[in-house]
Amino acid sequence: MTNGISILAHTQPVSGDAALQALSDHVAGALGPAVVERTIALGELTLVVQASDIVFALTFLRDDPACAFRNFIDICGADYPSRAQRFDVVYHLLSLRHNSRIRLKVRTDEVTPVPSVIEVFPAANWYERETYDLYGILFSGHPDLRRLLTDYGFEGHPLRKDFPLTGFVEVRYDQDEARVVYEPVKLTQEFRNFDFLSPWEGTEYVLPGDEKKTA
Repeated sequence: MTNGISILAHTQPVSGDAALQALSDHVAGALGPAVVERTIALGELTLVVQASDIVFALTFLRDDPACAFRNFIDICGADYPSRAQRFDVVYHLLSLRHNSRIRLKVRTDEVTPVPSVIEVFPAANWYERETYDLYGILFSGHPDLRRLLTDYGFEGHPLRKDFPLTGFVEVRYDQDEARVVYEPVKLTQEFRNFDFLSPWEGTEYVLPGDEKKTA
């Protein structure tokens, strides 16, 4: 006797790598040749898509009910100078409905722009500017693509692997001119080699100025 109450069997939702694999198959089936690579590692799903299809891919991931990736987390870059397409543009998305995350990557070089995704996720505006500023990656269709974090007149892109550690110019305040001036970098001393030996155990060589103690 059930008293008119229906008891439904409780089924555990698919989780872990099995859920990520199902999501990967679903997205790849919908996007077709736009997906170049698929990887599941350390509990995370990463898709490499064609740069020309990034707007299409993000729109699908946002609007498809099985995905519902409506929270745009960020855009970042990665530099691999040995590759012809040296840059990865990385997009991170979150689905609160399904409690899942996904990472998309597109590849490009110094001169080929990646389509802006501001129309899909308006929050991408400053992230694209940041990626342009730090890596020099271009975004076509961006309404105001200019530097965001570095100073006016800054040379180069500081997160590129070939950017010098010292930069190209140094900044100081000139008392005589009463303004901030930019000058070529002048190192007051050469970079030192550190031995990381314990100061309590002593060094295996004679420090400058200690020659008399060993004489």
